[in-house]
Amino acid sequence: MASLASAKQTATGPGTPSADLEGEIRVLAAAAKGAAGVLAAASTATKRSVLTRAAELLEGELAQGIVDANARDLQRAKENDLAPALMDRLALDLDRLAKVADGVRQVASLPDPVGSIDGLRTLANGLRVGRMRIPLGVIGIIYESRPNVTADAAALCVMSGNAVILRGGSEAFESNQAIAAAFGRALDEAGLPAGCVTPIPTTDRAATGVLIQQHDLVDLIIPRGGEGLIRYVTDHSRVPVIQHFKGVCHVYVDGEADLERAVAIAVNAKAQRPGVCNAMETLLVDAACAEAFLPSLGAAMAEAGVTLRVDERTKAHLPGADAATESDWDEEYLALVLAVKVVDGFEGALAHVRAHGSSHTESIVTESYTKAQRWLREVDASLVLVNASTRFNDGFELGLGAEMGISTTKMHAYGPMGLEELCARKWIAYGDGQIRQ
Repeated sequence: MASLASAKQTATGPGTPSADLEGEIRVLAAAAKGAAGVLAAASTATKRSVLTRAAELLEGELAQGIVDANARDLQRAKENDLAPALMDRLALDLDRLAKVADGVRQVASLPDPVGSIDGLRTLANGLRVGRMRIPLGVIGIIYESRPNVTADAAALCVMSGNAVILRGGSEAFESNQAIAAAFGRALDEAGLPAGCVTPIPTTDRAATGVLIQQHDLVDLIIPRGGEGLIRYVTDHSRVPVIQHFKGVCHVYVDGEADLERAVAIAVNAKAQRPGVCNAMETLLVDAACAEAFLPSLGAAMAEAGVTLRVDERTKAHLPGADAATESDWDEEYLALVLAVKVVDGFEGALAHVRAHGSSHTESIVTESYTKAQRWLREVDASLVLVNASTRFNDGFELGLGAEMGISTTKMHAYGPMGLEELCARKWIAYGDGQIRQ
């Protein structure tokens, strides 16, 4: 793949791919397709051995080489004025790499979903039918900034029996290649084909456009990154796409809420880590408790360094806050900024979420069992919570061990995508000679 490795490095958009690039991406995808059949039949023990060995290499023999590759990425990122927050996401040292390796080991320890059978039952004619989990096939993941995603995606795909094509961002190119090499070596030692984990060896952005056209070789595309990237992939892909455009997440403080608890939940949902998709972006407050709740909320958010953008009814209780505009209700700030709106009870909150939610994460704070149950039933989001922070919409926090991303579409998967969500289910039937009449 020398021609790919030497491809242009400075594309400013997806661009028009060369014939060579198209041909070589197709070769990679075909190799992944062939490898997927081999990996799908691999034993649980074999898959676990690959991940265990990859983890050993990541924090052992190959660790310094990965850190050195990352240093070169960081230097280029600095020269290109990458934002400080993105520089932090990009950075790896030996301690961070050890945590990446621990994550790979954790995936290796999870139950293998492949071959498990759900809902096995016997029909009146004696047929025993159920649904067996099988790998999806070849998954293409397109992602930005974070080299740890390379290890997470490779580990999850190997354990779920899927081949993966890794299309990382140009800012982490050398880091991603070095991390993927650890999996390549572990696969080789286990006798599995290299195509099980395929990093695309170019920073040419046109490669993304080529990859998402391979509908006969790639079974699913998962984009992770900014809204622009995800919309481009969704609009142009000929392969099914798992979508997650943005996380406009809400917390609704009901008139029957424990207000001290509500302040703690709101501060955690907004300020614990504001730059992630499951952080709260809009706080809805029942008019019935606004006078009692908002001054305490305002003080707590000020202490946490949060800037508030509020509607007129909220401003009556927080006169120093900035006035919100209509666009604030649809904004994913990913920063210490919070929109706050007073609503007329449960129905007002429900109407606002239906109008402005992004199907990501929605939480209610209430002591009313009836309202809590209605919120769970009637709010459409990949995770709906009662009396808890939105920050729990995460594969690890929900007990999945790890995740490939969070789906806000309902086809196939909804919410964090762990090992089971990286499988399809086929119908199976055991018979003893039945024939259809």
